Amino acid sequence: MNLLIDTHIFLWYITDDARLSPEIAHAIRRPENQIHLSAVSLWECLVKHQLGKLPLPQAPEAYLPLQRQRHGIAPLDLDEASIRHLVKLPALHRDPFDRMLICQAIEHALVLVTMDEAIRRYPVTLFEVGRQG
Repeated sequence: MNLLIDTHIFLWYITDDARLSPEIAHAIRRPENQIHLSAVSLWECLVKHQLGKLPLPQAPEAYLPLQRQRHGIAPLDLDEASIRHLVKLPALHRDPFDRMLICQAIEHALVLVTMDEAIRRYPVTLFEVGRQG
């Protein structure tokens, strides 16, 4: 599977957070799965860190790319083709970072891994815990 992990999934994965389901952790670790982290997630983390809402053990601009690389997660740049999907999305979710992840998942035919229930209302393929092989 080609997976795009949401920001919170990445953070939970790199910190062994108990909120991450074993099934999602296993899917991320499986060598046959291609795992992607969007530049949008890095942007979101930097903003939240600057606002004091995301404590990290090191400066985020160094720590997060290092963790992405350490865990074999591929970067996904934000491109114009993905951005064009934004005008097609209904205004169901107010978070602009999540809306861009949805656009990227659609454009690149990626399965989005998230625990955000609001995203379920969008026309995007989601990783369904309990339904993946």
